[in-house]
Amino acid sequence: MKYRKWNIGEADRSAVDALRSAGYSGLLASVLAARGVTTPEAAAEKLERERKLTLSPLLMKDMDRAVARIQQAIADGETMAVFGDYDVDGITATVVVEDYLRRQGAECLRYIPRRVEDGYGLSLDAIRRLREKGATLLITVDCGVTGVEEVDYARSLGMDVVVTDHHECRETLPRAVAVVNPHRPDCPYPFKHLAGVGVALKLVLALGGESREDALFARYCTLAAIGTIADVMLMEGENRTIVSCGLEALPHTDFAGLHALLREAGLSDKPLSSVQVGFALSPRINAAGRMGEADLAAELLECADPGRAEELARELCQLNRERQSVEQDICADAIDQIGRLPASERSALVLASERWHQGVVGIVASRLSEKYSCPSFMIHLKGGMGKGSCRSWGGFNLFAALESCSDLLEEFGGHELAAGFTIREENIPAFRSRMNRCAHAAMDGNLPIPSLDVDCAVTSPGEVTLSAVEELGMLEPYGAGNPRPVFALLGATVDSLQSVGQGRHLKLRLSKGSCRFEAIYFSATAESCAVAAGMRVDAAFYLQVNTFRGQTTLQLQIIDLRPSLTPSRHEAEALELVARCCEGGPLTEREKSRIPAQREPFAACYTALERQLKRTGAESAPELPLLRLLAAESGGSDGFLRAAMALRVFRERGLVQITQGEDGFLTLRLSRPAGKVDLFACPYLRRLKSPNPNGRE
Repeated sequence: MKYRKWNIGEADRSAVDALRSAGYSGLLASVLAARGVTTPEAAAEKLERERKLTLSPLLMKDMDRAVARIQQAIADGETMAVFGDYDVDGITATVVVEDYLRRQGAECLRYIPRRVEDGYGLSLDAIRRLREKGATLLITVDCGVTGVEEVDYARSLGMDVVVTDHHECRETLPRAVAVVNPHRPDCPYPFKHLAGVGVALKLVLALGGESREDALFARYCTLAAIGTIADVMLMEGENRTIVSCGLEALPHTDFAGLHALLREAGLSDKPLSSVQVGFALSPRINAAGRMGEADLAAELLECADPGRAEELARELCQLNRERQSVEQDICADAIDQIGRLPASERSALVLASERWHQGVVGIVASRLSEKYSCPSFMIHLKGGMGKGSCRSWGGFNLFAALESCSDLLEEFGGHELAAGFTIREENIPAFRSRMNRCAHAAMDGNLPIPSLDVDCAVTSPGEVTLSAVEELGMLEPYGAGNPRPVFALLGATVDSLQSVGQGRHLKLRLSKGSCRFEAIYFSATAESCAVAAGMRVDAAFYLQVNTFRGQTTLQLQIIDLRPSLTPSRHEAEALELVARCCEGGPLTEREKSRIPAQREPFAACYTALERQLKRTGAESAPELPLLRLLAAESGGSDGFLRAAMALRVFRERGLVQITQGEDGFLTLRLSRPAGKVDLFACPYLRRLKSPNPNGRE
């Protein structure tokens, strides 16, 4: 299993019943209640989607100054330059502003840094080159708020600068004509969570004026939606409006490049959700920036020629395939490094290598943070300097953490969930040590446990229907603060399984009671997840509608699979009997006869335990799967009961030490007593040979 711990939500039954009475399906009602939405009125408000943005962009600090300066430049025929970032948010923000200015007849240059050569944010060399091309006004999007020195340099060259950004601000703001950023401490704008493209959209709406807001929003909401989803912004308020409207408008967008990309990604004529944008469109746009070709993506989004758009879309998809291959290699290397780290350096993963592609380390950092449940810092080394990308986990504030290490860094920027930094190679050990202390303190001293948040367990499998799954779409769009619902099916049986996709994925059929489910587990094999037909398992999954060859079916997209931690009826009876025996409860003669009272069954179980611990060193596993394993290895009928009793006896006799962690896992270590141990001196077993005054037949 991928996650040591599943945090399964428990919804208030009365809240679920109230929501069901209001017409919501059992699935949707359970998810809403588990997320604290407990009344029909609150549900209606939560699921509502605004059709337009209601907050005036002029509420943002300096927006009026930005608008005045840009409108002056348009009127005077000045050459302007839009300076963006190389990720999806920055590329879409660049295209939104550049497209608007050019449609106003303005002379407009575009500059998106090359990730490896230029690095993140404003650079003196880029500013000089833009000034040499005649730019007198520089407009930043999705960057610039930390560029104090760079803005001063632009001013020294005779360039005005308008900064639009959404990243965290430092104490000193750039001395620009305007600094538009909802995170400014003195900015009164009520919604603080816009992406960079969201701020760019607000700038365009302010430039167009109130009378043109609806038309401009309709044109640019598609690009704004893609950037907002890709930057994993809080999916509430204005972001929810931008994304829901953008997804609805995407199939009909005026941008020919988006149509070409949809076709190349196999999404034409299919319903579009935030999941498809996040996993199919965004990576293709992002790959251009990661592989040093961000201008290629911007050119595609701006392209009006369908033929050229098709060519560019194919190039982006090829870049994405290259990125995937590089990412897999880096991830394998990083996991190998992690395996050699001491426990004291696993609260925050700080890894470095000269072999890694600078443009891809950020994606790997995301994967590592998810896999190991802790913040991750991936550093590309070259010539004694390191360029790092980092991703948060569990609410850890990266920007604040980097600030606390600023004396070890050459520069840094970003926000609390994702950031970048530059560091000298010799400072990395000190940075690793300090960042681990910081993360360790934030985690209250506990080592991270890979854990999965599950909205709720499916208690009535018959309610999992196509119509109920389609109704879950009312929760869309998904993102930070509104994740895609995760469900669990506990105590299911694996009816069959087969490898698909050239052995890269696993297709399963699961059953619970009379209900049967088709499931797909990407990037998994039967061996990697230790599953076989006939096993009882717990499955954590997304629910999705799958259409293939014109047939629409319901499918579970597996997130994690584990041996079931829910006992079967037979296992529950066995555990109850063992507990009663060990705690002095009444036993019938028939029940006594089921509990082993001879040496051979205990010897077989001890041998099985020795074999298991020899393979693993110190077995750490949930109790039920461990008992099933010992039962299977020791053989015989009623093996589960014997294994459960044997562990109790071995522990009481001092033959095995058992500790239980916070995640519920048992850690077992064999003891080696000096003399011979009399198992049948155990009080649990002595009871079986004595008359039972409380027994009954």
